[in-house]
Amino acid sequence: MTRTYIKELYADPAPFGGREVTVRGWARTVRDGKNVGFVELNDGTCQLNCQVVLSREDLAGYDKIVHCGVGAALTVSGRIELTPGMRQPFELRAAEVTVDGASLPSYPLQKKRHSPEFLRGIAHLRPRTNLFGAVFRIRSQAAFAIHKFFNERGFVYVHTPIITGSDCEGAGAMFRVTTLEPGETDLSKDFFGKRAALTVSGQLDVETFAMAFSNVYTFGPTFRAENSNTARHAAEFWMIEPEMAFCDLAGDMDVAEAMVKSVAEYVHETCAYEVDFLEERVCPGLKERFEALKGGDFVRLSYTKAIDILKEAIAGGKHFEYPVEWGCDLQSEHERYLTETVYKKPVFLTDYPKEIKAFYMRLNDDGRTVAAADLLVPGIGELIGGSQREERLDVLETRMAECGLNAEDYEFYTDLRRYGGCVHSGFGLGFERLIMYLTGVANIRDVIPFPRTVGNLEY
Repeated sequence: MTRTYIKELYADPAPFGGREVTVRGWARTVRDGKNVGFVELNDGTCQLNCQVVLSREDLAGYDKIVHCGVGAALTVSGRIELTPGMRQPFELRAAEVTVDGASLPSYPLQKKRHSPEFLRGIAHLRPRTNLFGAVFRIRSQAAFAIHKFFNERGFVYVHTPIITGSDCEGAGAMFRVTTLEPGETDLSKDFFGKRAALTVSGQLDVETFAMAFSNVYTFGPTFRAENSNTARHAAEFWMIEPEMAFCDLAGDMDVAEAMVKSVAEYVHETCAYEVDFLEERVCPGLKERFEALKGGDFVRLSYTKAIDILKEAIAGGKHFEYPVEWGCDLQSEHERYLTETVYKKPVFLTDYPKEIKAFYMRLNDDGRTVAAADLLVPGIGELIGGSQREERLDVLETRMAECGLNAEDYEFYTDLRRYGGCVHSGFGLGFERLIMYLTGVANIRDVIPFPRTVGNLEY
């Protein structure tokens, strides 16, 4: 028995007309018409189902088959009949059906729309729905497109550690890793003999490889112990972090823009059915979002100019929940106003006040701002955070002291400036936010298989 995947049937139905095939999958719907029954079968290879026609006359065990239950695993052999002009271009006339695994009547995914909130409570079953089938196939293709983009440009892929002894962001919002019993405080008895935590970013580690290989990237899980219960934050998420030696901020933005456009184009080409579904059911205008990425360069705008634009909007009657002053950390409402109302396209915001950015960002000549660049996109807000890194040892050490960091914890990092330091840049892309952007799904909990958020640790 040679299995045919449903994706193959939809790719080009014509050669399969009149042929005997075997498909395997799960029943999305089962209808019993006494003598004729119908099963919508999905095998996970594409968004679309294969309609299976069951005949009591032709099938032994017909009653058992039509009562196998929605969600049942089936193997179906039969003849493909082309149905040009119909909603489905073909159907499968079953000659033999094997119930590989029946499904109980309590199966929670019946033929109706379920809310994302309901589906989060059954994360082990939600991949079988149309919504999450589309989202996670796009997620898979986008991950491949990331690696493809960097590989084709000669970047070296680096696996950075998940357990770390340093805090990249200097914010302290880290998950402790320890083998000590509750109440024990003697770190000398701990596994590593010192404080350890789950990484918040692979950046500092991957920078060390940039000083040897020039262009490198990492793509892996990161963890933030922030008590933030919003639609855009999760305690565990994936980050893409390239670092490039002999590259300034302008070059950094060039790579970031090219990467986003490349990944979006690849997803649009390989996930057409999924994009169509999401356009219809989730995010009208999603295809326009893809098309907008193809036309023209992203806007490049200084933080100071952005503040002026926002203040002008307020003076003209625009209301923001959060105040706008030079030195403030822009909120999602500000970022989306710039991208959705003012420019109607992605915007790089550059040269932020040093007080609201990390210690490793290069100090500009004005002494007030740093060579940072955040990419803001419609529907999401901040998608990418990047900067030219501070290559001057004395300036870096001063910034670390200002931020209250222990120099000994970062000696490996400062060594990179002592032994052949150079201008270099990089950025971090939150992968889940990219998937939100590519799918139109509004909550980060719905673009990651098993979300980890405040108070939620299922599975």
